[in-house]
Amino acid sequence: MTDTGRRIRPLRPLDARPARYPTPAQAESAARRLALRHPDRCRLREVGRSRAGRPLMLLSVDRGPRAVLVVGGPHPNEPVGTAGTVRLAEVLLDRPARPGLSWHLLLCLDPDGAALNAGWLDGPLTMRRHYEHFFRPSFEEQPELLPAPGSGRPPMPESLALTGLIDELRPFLQCSLHGVDFGGAFVQLTGPVRGLAGRFARSAERAGVPLDVDSFDAIGWASPDPGTYLMPAPGTGGSRALPDEPELSTWSYAARYGAVTAVLEVPMWAVDAVGDARLHPAGARALAAAARDLTERAAELTALLPGVPADGHEAAGALLRTAGFSLAVAPRVAEEWLERWGAEPLTVSRVTTAGLVAARVPLRVASVLLRLLADARGPAAEAARDRARAVVADSLDRLRHRFGARWVPVQEQLAHQTRAVLTTADCLV
Repeated sequence: MTDTGRRIRPLRPLDARPARYPTPAQAESAARRLALRHPDRCRLREVGRSRAGRPLMLLSVDRGPRAVLVVGGPHPNEPVGTAGTVRLAEVLLDRPARPGLSWHLLLCLDPDGAALNAGWLDGPLTMRRHYEHFFRPSFEEQPELLPAPGSGRPPMPESLALTGLIDELRPFLQCSLHGVDFGGAFVQLTGPVRGLAGRFARSAERAGVPLDVDSFDAIGWASPDPGTYLMPAPGTGGSRALPDEPELSTWSYAARYGAVTAVLEVPMWAVDAVGDARLHPAGARALAAAARDLTERAAELTALLPGVPADGHEAAGALLRTAGFSLAVAPRVAEEWLERWGAEPLTVSRVTTAGLVAARVPLRVASVLLRLLADARGPAAEAARDRARAVVADSLDRLRHRFGARWVPVQEQLAHQTRAVLTTADCLV
């Protein structure tokens, strides 16, 4: 419901063509068209440059004093975020301006990373093709995450552009648009948002996706409602295996101005079991099996690294860093599962997410290695390619058949994500 008591209207029907994810350049072109068509309500400006010199573009809609900042494309393997900024702008402009509010849509926070995934977007949106073009940077190269004090590591230019926007706009709400490859919808919040959980759940149901009720991304976090998670205070929750500290993030940075940040997740491939909060009948055994699979596959792929060329690919350094990071973290994650949760009663959702991680991480790494090995020659390279291909094939088979992963149409992903942004703002207003 809106503040006038009217239910949020359904999104306008899309045209007859299947909805697709835009590249950052295509999103910028769409934003320019909107700004030209609605000069009284829209303006587009550059707010920074990426490490490689690509523009970071901000589309602003309306001019009210209370600002909502929406961040698209924070993770380059999640193209729904950039698509979501354009879709949200279209929906806002299809309605009368809401008094007192302004909307500021950062089209893509990591255009450099997006360029390394772009090959998937111009062909069939299949699971196999997605991973043939897969790239996701290691934690230290993700612009929403800020360096720890005293680390000696300067913030990325993309991070500085975002924190600069937060300082300029002083938003009451920041929404970060994410997409998980396998699982369900969920929202992570820096503070409570009264009334959001039920409407978020209904939106997910309307889109045909489950709620992730025991998410791997929020293990140890408070969950006041299914699919809703509150970010913990420093040192009070979360994974110790990952260098993922919400307090060292642009999500928490916005809190200095009283803002709530909502990290909104929607799946590309839904796995219905992540919505099952019942106890797993053999949870400890299933978790141990997932931990063993993850550890063994990580060791197998680590053994291939010496045969992978460090050059010959335009982004070899970035691809090697992300593969190395994932392989270093994987056994620590598996060990943590057993140490912290192996003896606890486990839900079907928790066990399912562990199994998804055990399939997904090797799939990502093997896919990156295949990109690096594409032009390599010789028996060692051939053997490494064969092994990596086998890991990819087995992982895809598990995801399709063991977990029943099913594609969520792009238009449904966008509809849910857009409703979630509008609903979160509505609840806060």
